[in-house]
Amino acid sequence: MTAARGTREGQGAGDLDDLAVEEALALVREGSARASAEPGEADSADRGTRRPSAPVPPPGEPPAPASRSGRGDHSGGPADSGGGQADHSGGGQADHSGGGHGARHRATPWPEACTTAERAARSLPRRTPVSVPLDASLGLVIAAPLTALTDLPPFDTSAMDGWAVAGPGPWDVREEGVLAGHAQPAALSDGEAVRIATGARVPQDATAVLRSEHGRGDDKGRLHAALPQASGSARGGVASDVVHGQDIRPRGQECRSGDQLLPVGTLVTPAVLGLAAAAGYDTLAVVPRPRVEVLVLGDELLTEGLPKEGLIRDALGPMLPPWLRALGAEVIAVRRLGDDAKALERAISGSKADLIVTTGGTASGPVDHVHPILERIGAELLIDGVMVRPGHPMLLARTRPDQYLVGLPGNPLAAVSGLLTLAEPLLRVLAGRAAAESYTLPLREAVQGHPYDTRLVPVVLRADRAVPLHYNGPAMLRGIAAADALAVVPPGGARAGQELELLDLPWAVAGIGVCFT
Repeated sequence: MTAARGTREGQGAGDLDDLAVEEALALVREGSARASAEPGEADSADRGTRRPSAPVPPPGEPPAPASRSGRGDHSGGPADSGGGQADHSGGGQADHSGGGHGARHRATPWPEACTTAERAARSLPRRTPVSVPLDASLGLVIAAPLTALTDLPPFDTSAMDGWAVAGPGPWDVREEGVLAGHAQPAALSDGEAVRIATGARVPQDATAVLRSEHGRGDDKGRLHAALPQASGSARGGVASDVVHGQDIRPRGQECRSGDQLLPVGTLVTPAVLGLAAAAGYDTLAVVPRPRVEVLVLGDELLTEGLPKEGLIRDALGPMLPPWLRALGAEVIAVRRLGDDAKALERAISGSKADLIVTTGGTASGPVDHVHPILERIGAELLIDGVMVRPGHPMLLARTRPDQYLVGLPGNPLAAVSGLLTLAEPLLRVLAGRAAAESYTLPLREAVQGHPYDTRLVPVVLRADRAVPLHYNGPAMLRGIAAADALAVVPPGGARAGQELELLDLPWAVAGIGVCFT
């Protein structure tokens, strides 16, 4: 786990102070709306918080459309006062309830949104494998079984420094020794021994290797075994018996040529690289990384220095590319387009990426251009708003038969929510990676919930408990920067001790050097 896990332990999360201002107001406003709703209408959000396994459709089958399509009303909700990345989603975190109860329920429930993104990727043809050198394959997924090209070890080798001996002792010791990397040494006769190094080829007819610490010479130059005797043995002291095959690694002990070592779909880790090299590989057939282009929107964003004159620092431009690489993607470009509709349309229409990720502009404000452009280019809108806080106004569209676009909200933590909800399952399938095993932990403290929507709340892990963190408003990164995971909080909240699903952050379980390859 990361060093960040030592921070902010013991902070309470049961009060409304762990919500952003607009979230707290939304609870009051939507609670009133729910009281007047028709029976059963508000319950459509409460579909559970566990991500269901996505069924694999036959090749060519289109992904299941979102059950609640259409564009919600993003005009409700006050602006976020937490600072940070500007939100182009309609004045702060978008509130799909602003236009009335029905408008809010056009958003897709969070578990269904995750599944839809996964199925969208599975609807594409299987990606053509590529052959890459071993040193370029770390973090990729093998596209063909890793089959041994040689026996391992390829010949009988010594497991220890010592003497190769033939027959019972004592033994006459040859003058020359046997070193690793040399050709086959001369065969031994009964009663002979020869000095041997770890990893060296064992001479023909050798019966065992006697470790250096277990041999002693006499005044005639002969070698005797002085093996330690097991405690409590009737003989006590030392033993002179050498077991046949002792400290010899026989040829093919680990595998024989042609044995399957690893199946298709295995993630290439440093250990896999070592095994592949030992088994004779110079290159590996792997699933290529899906190519991603990031389009950062917003005229008010600075790339350096302190905020000034109504301008603020861009947090998403530095954060998203390494996070996307951790999810298995190749980031081919990061482009800052401001609020230029024509530039955005040109960028989307001309992109060669498998996935386009935009930041902000997903609502219906005067400079929110994503929806109009998607409509103009004939894109298919699969998800338009998700019942999750933060991150409500995220979207997923098919821009071409082989290309998708994920629209992230402009607020930083809301963008993280969209990244994990829509981009992660889509990229995971495209990269050929297996889904992580779902797991739960009990909360140390209660967490306030949203009346209808799932909440994703940063937590640190302490032994067998998840500790909620403060600073978890849509515009805030302070909580997620110290977190190990995000807890999936169901509509209505969660009590202390309640088991919740956790979404691990990549660096919390694997380390920066492994994940960000």
